Amino acid sequence: MFKRIYGIEKVERSMSSKGERNESGGRLDADSDIETAVTSDDNSAAVGGNSKEMTDGRPLRRDKPSADSKAELEIDPVVEELSIQSSNARRLARWSRVALVGAAVLVVVALLVVVGAWGYGHLRHIVVSVNGTERQVSANATLGKLLADNGDFKAKKGKLLSVSGKVLKPAGGEPISCTIDGRKVLAGDDANATKLSEGAKITVRDGKDLIEDYDVQSTPIPFNVVMNGHGVIQKLKQHGIDGVSEVWKGKISGEQVNKGVIKNPQDLVVDTFSPKPEGRNVIALTFDDGPSEYSAQILDILKEKGVKATFFDVGQHSAAEPQMEQRMVAEGHQVASHSNTHVDMFKLNPQQLQAELSQSLDNIEKASGVTTKMLRAPYGNFGAEQWRYAGDLIDCNVMWSIDTMDWKLPGAQAISDAVLLKAYNGAVVLMHDGGGDRTQDVEALPGIIDGLKAQGFEFVTIDELMAMDGNQ
Repeated sequence: MFKRIYGIEKVERSMSSKGERNESGGRLDADSDIETAVTSDDNSAAVGGNSKEMTDGRPLRRDKPSADSKAELEIDPVVEELSIQSSNARRLARWSRVALVGAAVLVVVALLVVVGAWGYGHLRHIVVSVNGTERQVSANATLGKLLADNGDFKAKKGKLLSVSGKVLKPAGGEPISCTIDGRKVLAGDDANATKLSEGAKITVRDGKDLIEDYDVQSTPIPFNVVMNGHGVIQKLKQHGIDGVSEVWKGKISGEQVNKGVIKNPQDLVVDTFSPKPEGRNVIALTFDDGPSEYSAQILDILKEKGVKATFFDVGQHSAAEPQMEQRMVAEGHQVASHSNTHVDMFKLNPQQLQAELSQSLDNIEKASGVTTKMLRAPYGNFGAEQWRYAGDLIDCNVMWSIDTMDWKLPGAQAISDAVLLKAYNGAVVLMHDGGGDRTQDVEALPGIIDGLKAQGFEFVTIDELMAMDGNQ
């Protein structure tokens, strides 16, 4: 390209300097000179098309170029460049026309597709059912448009009501309710985006009423305690649950409405019974107020005689003598609570009662490794009100049916006679291994065991006795 341009510049300079002349001595114009050069070039190409021209089979002798012929030859690059540019321009013009035609065809096709799709969606109709009535709608219709075109089928928004039921805002409730084939569709944006399909079953209903926001004042309704039956065993059958009554106060209206009982209370139920295992002759020996210095002697006698018993222990005593608690458990005896400080539970308020029992059960568990929910209340003082506040802590309270009156120190023989003369199937015998001088109990125990065995009695723990009762 540089050579071609350079050639043009050289011709221009030559033409300018020479000042070509015509026959009368005047200057030739540049166009005339270029035409002469092109004609000469064409003639040369017609002869041979290369530098070695032939005449009658022999090389044609070339004369040394003159200054004028050199100038003519220097015009060739200009002509060649103009010819190439002209050819490129024609080719570019031809491809531009092809591209324009192709683009026009594509635009026409796209328009036909869009128009066809629009026409298919808007001109075609489908059948849907609204509240049981068939309707024809555009195949491109949405639920939102169907509702708008038909005034929501006369469905209305719900009302906003006060706590007493007065209307605060006629349209302050929920929007109308719509379903398509059982699927709930929210009015508004959801409905506008939901297209309808052939055979769709649509329901349109009034919106639900809403109640104004309100504050609630809840009042507990205490549960009742029901004590069923009579006997030495009190067994929790059903936990008590308080009921609830409510008063609502509207935040907009300011109204107060007593809503009454919202939740009914559930009674706490305790079954009271005395086990009498059928076909058996069993008796339960029980010892209160331990462990103490006498507990080891009693355990030795029981072990020697092969007898199992139940120990109702005071929590703080268990904490003081954990090794004794552990021995009781290891030798097959049952341990349970006799309170923590041997207090009269009738004299405790609810908080004190719960604390007394919790501490007792915790101390026994830490000392013996046994978790128990069985209690023998000191003096037997445990009734419906105690069950009300202790029902979450214990599930059984054990009384007695034979009292040896050993706490009065009546003598070993009197203690022995109290048991042997009153023994029966299912009896629960009350004795003590702590809480005072228990030497009379230690002295009487071997004879009691031998005498009961002679009468054909088996010795059981309280858990075993309860398990033998057919009614439990």
